[in-house]
Formats: sequence, C-alpha cells, structure tokens
Amino acid sequence: MIFRQLFDPVSSTYTYLLGDSGEALLIDPVYEQVPRDLALLQELGLRLLTTLDTHVHADHVTGAWRLRQRSGSEIALAAIVQADGATRALEHGDRIDFGTRHLTVRATPGHTNGCLTYLLDDQSMAFTGDSLLIRGCGRTDFQQGSAQQLFASVREQILSLPDDCLLYPAHDYRGITVTSVAEERRFNPRLGGDVDVGDFAGYMNNLNLPHPKLMAVAVPANLRCGKPESGSDPAETPDWAPLTLRFSGVWEIEPMALLEHGATFQIVDVREAPEFIDRLGHLPGARLVPLSQLIARVDEFDRERPVVAVCRSGVRSAQASVLLSKAGFDKVANLAGGMLRWKIEGLPLASDSV
Repeated sequence: MIFRQLFDPVSSTYTYLLGDSGEALLIDPVYEQVPRDLALLQELGLRLLTTLDTHVHADHVTGAWRLRQRSGSEIALAAIVQADGATRALEHGDRIDFGTRHLTVRATPGHTNGCLTYLLDDQSMAFTGDSLLIRGCGRTDFQQGSAQQLFASVREQILSLPDDCLLYPAHDYRGITVTSVAEERRFNPRLGGDVDVGDFAGYMNNLNLPHPKLMAVAVPANLRCGKPESGSDPAETPDWAPLTLRFSGVWEIEPMALLEHGATFQIVDVREAPEFIDRLGHLPGARLVPLSQLIARVDEFDRERPVVAVCRSGVRSAQASVLLSKAGFDKVANLAGGMLRWKIEGLPLASDSV
C-alpha cells in the first residue's frame, strides 16, 4: 500500500493519500493544494477514486469539488451533513474500497455532528479528523458540537482500538505528525488517563475560544463540497512561477519560490512608509507603493513583467493583487504570509531605506 502524509502550511491541515493497485483515496484535501495532489497522483500512477472529508471544516476549504472536476472522483462525507454536491453519504460501518484494501467508517461526532474517523482494514492506522488531535481534540462549541458526545466518541470508537494503531489527525500546529492509541490513552490531557466525562465537559465548555478566522467562508463553501459560488473551475496554474491558487481567487507565491524565481519580477510593497523600514525590513528591490496609492500609480509598472505584491502578513497585498488584476495586469501574485513569513524563514532583507 502507498501512504503519503501531505501538509498545508496556511491551515496546518494534513491531507492523506492512500493507494493500492493503481487506485487511491484522499482524506481531507485542501482546495489550494489540488494541483499538488493531482501531480502526486500522476507521478505515482494512481487513479483517484474518492475524496473523504472527516467533517465540515471551519478553517479551510475542501478540495473535493475541484478534484472531482479534474479527475471524476467521488465525494464522500457524513450523511448527516447533507452537503450539496456529495456523491456518497457515509454512515457508521460503511466501507470505502481502493485496490485490494479498504477503510471502515466510524461515526465520531462531538467536534461537529458530522465527524467521521476512517479505520484501515487491518486496524494499523486511523484518520481521526479533529475528533482526536495529538494530545488534544477539536473544540465543541459550534456546528452542533457536544463535549459529552465527543468524549463518548473518542473513548468508544478511537481509544478502543489496538494499542499500536497509529492515529493521524486532520491538523497539528506544532509539526507533530502521528500518535498512537496507547500514547493518547496515557498522555492525552483531555481524554486520557482517569479523566471522566464531567472533567472533560467542564474543560471544553470553558475554553472561550474565538471562532476560526475563515469560518464564515469555509463552512458555507464546505457545505457545497468546496464548489466556488461562481460555479466554475479555476484557471490552470500560470507558468511564470510556482503559484498556489487560494479559494479567494488570489494566486500566491511562497517565500522560497520568490527568492529562487523572482530576480526579474516587480516587487511592490503596499505597506505604509514607516513599515517599510521597521523591524521587519523589506525585500531587496522592492518598490514602496502604499495600498491607498496603488491604483493612482499603476502606470509606473511594466505590464509585461510579473508583479508580486507584499505586505506585513499577506492581507493587504492580497487586496493589491486583486486591484492589479482588475487593472489589467495578467501576471500578478501575492507573497504568502508577507514579511512575517519571509523573516521567519530567514530570507535576505534589503539594507537600504526609503
């Protein structure tokens, strides 16, 4: 069997590819990572049969619809969700085949009412979504969540599996990739050891967490299986740089890719002047054009050369990318994560000032 664990750095989402005898499944695909997933499937000689979402995510948009448009794959998720565009509604005990192998569906509601865990046929690995994270679990305060229900789901459907069963979550924010039933029974501070349902509910009901930033976009989109409101499949990836298309329609370039490919690009920093020379610094060769002045100054740019917009975190520069595209620029991208990502990755900064 072929197994790959893939990662989306923006949402810290793990996508899992399982393949056998030329057939494959993808668990929790991410909209922006569809080109990556398709390329991997092609390289490995696999035909995608089905995408499986562990639940209706609130922090990213699923790639299920987009993958179906490209490969004809089935879209499977919990029946209770009643998602528009799903081609297979899953119930507890259902079986999903690929090659000579299969997954079994275990209903594990509590984080949301439609959470599922997928168990490999030999019980050597399970994909737990947000029901059980590594030394944690998903929150229970929205999308019909219930602390009592999640406690029962995890104890009865996940921690009842063999000790050596490997558990793969939908997310991890510390870079940890896998755990096991034995580890979580012993070390999970919320659900392991002698914790009872009263302890767990008391903890979960007092987290007082803010809602995920993308929830208002992600949940409605995921109830359409990731289909954009426009109903159209996005354009093919531009060939002038390695870019990733965000669900918002903005193309992004990763910091390292900009460093490697951007020698001839026009880099436009859309922050305000004091930010250009603050502790984050600015990129070599960047031109300062505050977002408020951008449209009035578009004639300063060469329309034949690619333009990469930059700001502190990638939010203002995403808007700049939209404005430049509307102004007729064909080759535009946003720097993913902005100057914050650039500095975290230790990439070179300009030594000059405004």
